[in-house]
Amino acid sequence: MTDDSGETHEVVVVGGGPGGLTSALYTTRLNHDTALVDRGGGRAAMMLDTHNIIGVTEETSGMEFLQTAREQLEHYGTTLYRNAVTNIERTGEPSPRFVVETDGGRLRADAVVLATGFNDVRPEPPLPRTGRGLHWCLHCDAYMFRDEPVYVMGHDESAAHVAMIMLNFTDDVDLLLRGTEPEWSDETDELLRAHPVEVVETELSGMFKDDEDPAWLGGFEFEDGTRREYRGGFAMYGAEYNADLAAGLGCERTDDGGIAVDEDGQTSVEGVYAVGDITPGNNQIPIAMGEGAKAGIAIHKQLRTFPKSLSELSADGTGPSVATGDD
Repeated sequence: MTDDSGETHEVVVVGGGPGGLTSALYTTRLNHDTALVDRGGGRAAMMLDTHNIIGVTEETSGMEFLQTAREQLEHYGTTLYRNAVTNIERTGEPSPRFVVETDGGRLRADAVVLATGFNDVRPEPPLPRTGRGLHWCLHCDAYMFRDEPVYVMGHDESAAHVAMIMLNFTDDVDLLLRGTEPEWSDETDELLRAHPVEVVETELSGMFKDDEDPAWLGGFEFEDGTRREYRGGFAMYGAEYNADLAAGLGCERTDDGGIAVDEDGQTSVEGVYAVGDITPGNNQIPIAMGEGAKAGIAIHKQLRTFPKSLSELSADGTGPSVATGDD
């Protein structure tokens, strides 16, 4: 794509995760000229194994899952760009309504879908490999640690509650504060201390690998000289939303920094939709895909030409001719 290309599409989807890919699939198959702009990476791309997606087997990596989806889009005619979007502006015109600036050129669109997600905040090392002892989502990965020793790393309300929730899967749960004072409420502290969760205050000094499978975490060493074994665990330090584009467009935000949307994924800016991890709710691939489908259908209803009213048909001459009965 060249700097002066200025291609026009009906729909431009920003972000190539499961939500964005599904939005593009729906708008393409609903006969709208659709482009998807993806810079690469993202949370789904980091997955070593795929969980909780019916019909997709566990040994499928995130990269394989996303590549299959991109091939589907190409098959149906979606235009794919491997670029980063740097800015989106409203044109003030009825069509195209938006100019999408990328590091490879300019696109114009009547509708935009933001599927830019967020980045998990990583704690300081020592840390195991993501997917092999370091995990971010208990809904995805807690199943892997049934009856295994597990850590939860963090010091806020979410860390305390995730530690208690993990007791549904194993009775061996440690909450690692890593030398940081807890920030949860007194009520949460009382509740946590009543549960069989061991709160470990000492900072980490190192980690060791599993003897049988060195790709996996074996456990952590602590500054007080102790050593604890863990199969894996969850880091709970919050997220940084990739919402600069939404902010530039003036989209309403949630209290935690995400993008506020209605039930169809429409933001507070007409013609701008948001799906996936950038929106409120559980951060799950099937949920993002459902949001993408709903947004795609809503965009179709907004952009489609037919049906027209009788007055519109009469004005533009697209209605059927009326037979007079004269030969």
